[in-house]
Amino acid sequence: MTRLFAAVSAIALLAAGPLSAQSVDRVAINGIVDQGLNHSEVMTTAAYLTDRIGGRITNSPQMRQAEQWTQERFRNWGLSNVHAEGFEFGRGWSVVRSSARMIEPRALDLRAIPIAWTPGTNGVISGPVVVAPITSAGQFDAWKGKLRGKIVLISQPDNGGEPTEPAFRRLTDAELANPVTFNQPRNDPAAAEKAARSGRAEFATKLDAFLVEEGALAMVRMSQREGGLLHGTGYTYQVGATPRMPGIELAAEDYRRLSRLARTDASPTLELMSEVQFHDEDTKAYNVIADIPGTSRSGEYVMAGAHLDSWAASDGAVDNAAGSAVIMEAARILRTMGVRPKRTIRFALWSGEEQGILGSLAYVDQHLATRAPLSDPALADAPNGQTWRARWPIEPRPGYRDLVAYFNLDNGSGKIRGINAEGNIAAAPVLQQWLEPFESMGVSTVSLRNSGGTDHVYMQTVGIPGYQFIQDPLDYGSRLHHTSIDSYDHLRADDLRQAAVVLASVLLSAANSDEPLPRMPMPTQPTASDPFAYPSAN
Repeated sequence: MTRLFAAVSAIALLAAGPLSAQSVDRVAINGIVDQGLNHSEVMTTAAYLTDRIGGRITNSPQMRQAEQWTQERFRNWGLSNVHAEGFEFGRGWSVVRSSARMIEPRALDLRAIPIAWTPGTNGVISGPVVVAPITSAGQFDAWKGKLRGKIVLISQPDNGGEPTEPAFRRLTDAELANPVTFNQPRNDPAAAEKAARSGRAEFATKLDAFLVEEGALAMVRMSQREGGLLHGTGYTYQVGATPRMPGIELAAEDYRRLSRLARTDASPTLELMSEVQFHDEDTKAYNVIADIPGTSRSGEYVMAGAHLDSWAASDGAVDNAAGSAVIMEAARILRTMGVRPKRTIRFALWSGEEQGILGSLAYVDQHLATRAPLSDPALADAPNGQTWRARWPIEPRPGYRDLVAYFNLDNGSGKIRGINAEGNIAAAPVLQQWLEPFESMGVSTVSLRNSGGTDHVYMQTVGIPGYQFIQDPLDYGSRLHHTSIDSYDHLRADDLRQAAVVLASVLLSAANSDEPLPRMPMPTQPTASDPFAYPSAN
């Protein structure tokens, strides 16, 4: 996820036009602050999702438990229309146990995790290693006949590096006060078409077939982070796409040690064990939906969402039990206060975000807008998200104009410092006014820049006003995102309470405003930013 932001000056915002129709209810804000700071349940919600349920990989038993528990909480708080909406996903997968050990030239336990959606080892396996960095199918020929009976290390070893900046930080006043910058879009139709033809799991499938054909025992990759951190991310979740080769990720330091030893006369022998389970009882993933019904503005609603799923290396705390707990806490605050908003306020906990923002895309496709299919029959069975941006025109559904604003939380445990207006010049002054009561809590920035990588993205691609909040980074990107230490210990209670208060207030302002938040035009197929560019050879 990206965090691109810059301040919009108060003078410029006030000059943009009259804001009286968008005034905020400061008495209601007092109630929100009291309920959110003096009676908060955000940390007990986060603890249940992390300590009790744990990592919630899509369609795993843990995710199924989270889907049921969050619906129960919404019902207990008195929300309406609580339900789960399914969309086709694929296989569930979970880790039972695993281990990795070097047994030659000396005994040493290694830090390891199975790669998601790879099969287990069917007991303990052992064999010598071969370092065979393979990043494309064009490299297969170089390794033919050399991998039989070997544990194959497929990552390119590097020299590593020590961190040069603090892992934990908050945004400075200077960073938040940068002049506003509007980034012009860069349109490359050829790139969108190329992305539609190259799925993320395509190379993984080819590599798996090659390793099986060559008689390898297992595949091992190096963690992308230092410090013993593990991830275990994988994307071969679709039915019929399951690899046959066991896959293991090793800590970067352990991987490099093996690679160095492999260049000596004491090449390592490993002992691996991976016990995993596949879950095929239901191939659908489920988004959890709950409402506070509106009293007027028939059919219109505002919405807040966060993804409930996580990876399995740890408990998915900052990514994204934090955001999910804030969404749920905002719902609890508003329902406890007994608010009766003009527009319905809808809360969503998305599934499948980690595999490609799939849950929110399914919601867009089902309720808001769809896109015409590509004419190439070879892409007919490609996943929706793989081809989405290359398909034109956009076809609005009957409920397209009912959703007047969507707000997303997915940047960890840091407090809210502002919001990304995503290039919507007309919406920026309205957002500024809704946030102004919280300047004393550190909320000061409305940015015109775009942010990506999470569940507001597909809202934006069809013209829905969808926004991601700006949050203090803390140690989200430096060491927690997708890693084996993403546990409850790294959540910041004061920050999450502040975020829930800000979110609840913004939702109530959006639900009660006389006019809906200004929209961008319905997107149409753009012309190329560089009409004379030659297509990339890659």
